[in-house]
Amino acid sequence: MDRRHFLGTVGLAAAAGATLPLVNSCSGSKLGDVKESYQADLLVVGGGPSGVCAAVAAARRGVKVLLVDNGNCLGGMGTKGLVGPFMTCYDASGENMIIRGLFEETVDRLVAEGGAIHPSKVRAGTEFTAWIKEGHDHVTPFDPEILKKVYDRMCAEAGVKVLFHASFVSPIMKGRKIQGAILLTPSGLEAARAKMVIDSTGDGTVAYRAGAPCVFGDPESGRVQPASLFFRINNVDTYRLIAEVEPHLPEFRRINSVSYRCLHWRVAEAEAAGEWDLSRKSVNIWRSVEKDQWVVNCTRIHGVDATNCESLTDAEVEGRRQVEELMNFFHKYVPGCEVATLMGTGSTMGVRESRHVHGDFVLPVKDLIDGVIPEDIIVLAANSIDVHGAMGGPAGGLYMQIQKEMYGVPYRCLVPRDVEGLLLAGRCISADSPAAGAIRVMPPAMAIGQAAGIAAALCLESGATPATLDYADLKPALLEQKVFLG
Repeated sequence: MDRRHFLGTVGLAAAAGATLPLVNSCSGSKLGDVKESYQADLLVVGGGPSGVCAAVAAARRGVKVLLVDNGNCLGGMGTKGLVGPFMTCYDASGENMIIRGLFEETVDRLVAEGGAIHPSKVRAGTEFTAWIKEGHDHVTPFDPEILKKVYDRMCAEAGVKVLFHASFVSPIMKGRKIQGAILLTPSGLEAARAKMVIDSTGDGTVAYRAGAPCVFGDPESGRVQPASLFFRINNVDTYRLIAEVEPHLPEFRRINSVSYRCLHWRVAEAEAAGEWDLSRKSVNIWRSVEKDQWVVNCTRIHGVDATNCESLTDAEVEGRRQVEELMNFFHKYVPGCEVATLMGTGSTMGVRESRHVHGDFVLPVKDLIDGVIPEDIIVLAANSIDVHGAMGGPAGGLYMQIQKEMYGVPYRCLVPRDVEGLLLAGRCISADSPAAGAIRVMPPAMAIGQAAGIAAALCLESGATPATLDYADLKPALLEQKVFLG
């Protein structure tokens, strides 16, 4: 059976509370009985930044929301992946904060608990931005452990029911309409029925298995962006590290799309000694909230298929090998890091790209570069085009700033083709590969999630479908939840 149509049109029509018949996996083997366990107005699959914001936004409009995640905490890349800081939420000039709503509320809560530095206080070209200037003004350093608590509280206060350790198996379909999902939990296979579903899996897993058209990576190049395993270190003599880097700032440069930035001179030493085999020529190391803590984004694993278990497994192992090499590098070559301690690696690989779901409109990168503001705008952003590995070489990438102050993401990108009752949130939305390289980062992903949650709530309130929802109704609802639309 085609896995995109697994459980397909049978609809799983058993009565609530009953046990569903044996169902078959994609390969045809029996998985066991499916229990009718959950009923909600809205099911959100994936508890990353976009999924949390989708769930909270909908619940604040009175929707009964079930949010499921296969891990043990909310926050996705920001917590399990240790990805940090939040990239910019300002316009291209660095004058105005334009990503607001639930993202701004999250930041304010983090700051109040001592878990973040507000982006208004972080400027480009400092240790908080890995000394990068272009596109990195007003980032937000944060503590992932405090972010876990903030997300827990936001969901609890809104009345969102959260279910951890629940892996999505298959959509429940009736014709082309999605009516919930089969989940694999410690209790076995369980059905979660819902009137609407939001796919915030990152990989577009729900949409793909429901039959929506998708592409993998960049069809033109046949590649996906490389993955990275983030890690955090402490016991760093921060002032010695800063003193090592700052005299070299005039040497920062890009040659043939390869960045020679922080510590590139130390990397050259290690490379000459045969103690560096990573594909990067410099080290992205970001100062965090606590004085001695830094976030490292330097590992690079190419050709990772995030929809394939074996590929992900190999990537996780290779990521940890690269972390070990980097720790040896810090101890031997980097002043201030001689006794640095590995606080932890991400519990999941940082995936930049996998599936892109095709929707009513595929957002082209040209619209971002040209600063197009669509009529059905749901978020304004100014994040740069950042496509790692785009030039084909192991260290090369495409980095391009936009030509205007900001651009807009249209609502149409959230509506997948060929599936009813489903909305997209996060990096799987309908955009071409380079456009996705800009809006995949957490602030716009959170804003997109909030818009998806509000749109789902409006559909449930009015009886509209995602495809027929009137933007004239969506815009005031976005503004009511403090989304900035210009």
